[in-house]
Amino acid sequence: MRAPDPLGREGAPRVALDGGVARFSGCWTIGRVGGVERELARLEWPRDRPLILDASRVTALDTAGAWLLESTRRALARSRHEVSVAGLRPDHEALVAMIRARVADRAESVRARSKGALARVGELAARSIRQLLGILGFVGESAFAATAVLRHPRRLRWRPVLHNIESAGFRALPITGLLSFLMGVVIAYQGATQLERYGANIFVADLVGLAMLRELSPLLTAIIVAGRSGSAYAAQIGTMKVTEEIDALRTVGIAPFDLLVLPKLIALTIALPLLVVYADALAVMGGMMMAKTSLGVGYADFLDRFEHAIDLPDYLVGIGKAPVFAAIIAVVGCYQGFQVSGDAESVGRQTTVSVVQSIFLVIVADAAFSVAFSYLGI
Repeated sequence: MRAPDPLGREGAPRVALDGGVARFSGCWTIGRVGGVERELARLEWPRDRPLILDASRVTALDTAGAWLLESTRRALARSRHEVSVAGLRPDHEALVAMIRARVADRAESVRARSKGALARVGELAARSIRQLLGILGFVGESAFAATAVLRHPRRLRWRPVLHNIESAGFRALPITGLLSFLMGVVIAYQGATQLERYGANIFVADLVGLAMLRELSPLLTAIIVAGRSGSAYAAQIGTMKVTEEIDALRTVGIAPFDLLVLPKLIALTIALPLLVVYADALAVMGGMMMAKTSLGVGYADFLDRFEHAIDLPDYLVGIGKAPVFAAIIAVVGCYQGFQVSGDAESVGRQTTVSVVQSIFLVIVADAAFSVAFSYLGI
């Protein structure tokens, strides 16, 4: 007596169309659905009645069979048929629902890519406006929290403030000092070839002093801090949100702004001006060394000319920009951290966005300062 073949015709997938009901039966798996797919394509579906795809006799179903069932339903729906699926076992129904969700997501992605240029520009503008309004709302919440701390200074947690001053300020000294020193070297070297042609070697002090103290030192320091500390703020808060630590803080009555935002904002506002002072000193030192090497300008001559070329307002202009840059970096970094949702991939995405937005807004603010100072004659 021959044993039944498990892959034989007894379990082959079948479709029987009886009026408005299509009865599916058999084993709808990847090795068998090829033939029934051609059979489905040849069927003449009635157009004057609702259609029912009866899958109560389907004995086995995998992703290939579920995809064929769902694609048949979608094709009939596109042909303006009223179609429904009935009789699925619970496990089969869950598999078909998963396939349906994936197909819907893919169709939505295709529709998004097929949008015209004007529609994409409009969506980008709307997204940018929502982002701007969100940041403005976050600034308002930060100001409200800061006002509450000023009224009740005991609410401020000094330990997180000191920790953030150490991480954002003290630990940033090596990279900030090195890059500022090298920038001073570069500015002096680039100016040396031009100044030497006219015998104006001594004016390298003016070039290095005005370029670094007014513009490049605060801007370069802010960019370094945005990439180093702003991204850390976004990643830290984002990770806490993914692991639901933010919700836990609210549950025990601790305001996230008081613990996570204000200490970072205050610490960076204190640390960044000090970093700018440090960067100014290293930049001038680098320019002075390059001036002696390339132009033969001694240290004493350089410092004497530097004292006459740079006034106190020139120095204070660069220092005055630093708190504004610090506020931008801290607010954007913390805001993007709170925008994290879902999974770890969102943490990386919002961290990248925080760095890009921080650097962009810092440069915009620096340009606005330049226009305002030019208008005021400073």
